[in-house]
Amino acid sequence: MEWERHNDDDRLRVSDREREEVVDLLGKATAEGRLTLDEYTERAGAAHAAQTRGELARLTTDLPGVPGRSPARPGGALAPASEKLLAVFGSEVRKGAWAVPEHVDARAVFGDCRIELHESRLSRQVTTIEADAIFGSVTIVVPEGTDVRLTGSAIFGSKKSKLTGPVTPGGPVVEVRCRVIFGDVTVRPPRKRWW
Repeated sequence: MEWERHNDDDRLRVSDREREEVVDLLGKATAEGRLTLDEYTERAGAAHAAQTRGELARLTTDLPGVPGRSPARPGGALAPASEKLLAVFGSEVRKGAWAVPEHVDARAVFGDCRIELHESRLSRQVTTIEADAIFGSVTIVVPEGTDVRLTGSAIFGSKKSKLTGPVTPGGPVVEVRCRVIFGDVTVRPPRKRWW
């Protein structure tokens, strides 16, 4: 029947990407103090189990939306110049000779995110990394001489740079914007190999 063919969020099935976007939004809300850790854990579990867009939408109805990341948006894709890493009770690693986008979102909630830039080529003058660590850690590995600008806040946690050498003039800039709660964000050079 024609009247049944309407855009009903309770009937539209969700993709893994849409589930991840909701978990990401919940993690951000937790970092901002909008959700408790218990609420985050309960809602994140429900997001992973969600079958329809309506189920996902109900998990975020009391939270402010984030432009470009709404779970109900068809396709739900981020801009091509960005990449998202999410570690919830686990680890996420990005390494090797990869094409580093202009913007990287790294979120660790009771987990570990590791971003290795020392084997990649930074094609843009400024690369921005949003690093959120809630009871977790985000580690960013860059070559010595990289101009790293570390900003943001750390509550019952730390944000630190272990780079010691001088900055290479005219080289690429990595802006790391932190939000840390009971966790840490660390920028460090690659470990030296002895062989």
